[in-house]
Amino acid sequence: MKKILVVDDGSPDGTGAIVDAIAANNSRVHIIHRESKLGLGTAYIAGFRWALERKYDLVFEMDADFSHNPDDIPAFLEAAKDADLVLGSRYVGGIRVINWPLGRLMLSRFAGKYVMLVTGMPFTDPTGGFKCFHRRALQAIALEAVRSNGYSFQIEMTHRLWRDGFAVTEVPIIFTERVQGASKLSRGIVTEAFWMVWWLWLQNGCRRSPRAKQAGK
Repeated sequence: MKKILVVDDGSPDGTGAIVDAIAANNSRVHIIHRESKLGLGTAYIAGFRWALERKYDLVFEMDADFSHNPDDIPAFLEAAKDADLVLGSRYVGGIRVINWPLGRLMLSRFAGKYVMLVTGMPFTDPTGGFKCFHRRALQAIALEAVRSNGYSFQIEMTHRLWRDGFAVTEVPIIFTERVQGASKLSRGIVTEAFWMVWWLWLQNGCRRSPRAKQAGK
C-alpha cells in the first residue's frame, strides 16, 4: 500500500498540525515531528529509515510544496523497473523550470556542470530532490556515514550509489517554483556543496567513474 510520510521540523506555518489532522482520518498519511530545524539531510535520512523499517520496496523523496508534480510519479515507476535509483531531472532533453529567476537557474545549471566535472557523474541534475530509491539501494548506503546536510545531500546520495555500480537513470520532470514560502538556499549550503564534491571524488579513490559493483549489492 502506498504511504505518504511528512517530516516536519517544527515549521512555523503550522504544517505539523495540518498533517496531524489529515493523518487522523487517513491511515496512508504519516508524520515525523522534529522539534527544531535539524537540516535537510537528516530529515531525509529519518524518512528513509522509517520506510526501511516498514519494508517498502520503493521510496520516493519529493518536495511537499508541489514544486514536484505527483503526476510525474508513473514515469519514475516505469524507469525503476530497470534502475536502482531514478532521478527526476529538470534539464534532461531541455530546460523545464517554471518561475525561477535567471540567477537561480544559472546557479543550478552551473552546479550540475561542476558536479559532473569533478566527480564524473553523467547526470544533468544531480542537485534535484525528486527521486525514487529501490529498497536495495538504500540498504546499501551506510546512512549514518552520510555527511551532507544541505542540498549537497542529493549529490552525495547519488554518488554513493553510482560509484558502487548501481543503476542510476534520469526521467524528465517539470519543476514549478513554490507559490508560497522562500527557498532555504544559503551561502553556507552552497559552500558545503562546493567542497563536498571534492570529498566525494577523494572517497572514490580520485576516480571519475564507478567502481566495480560489490558482491551482494
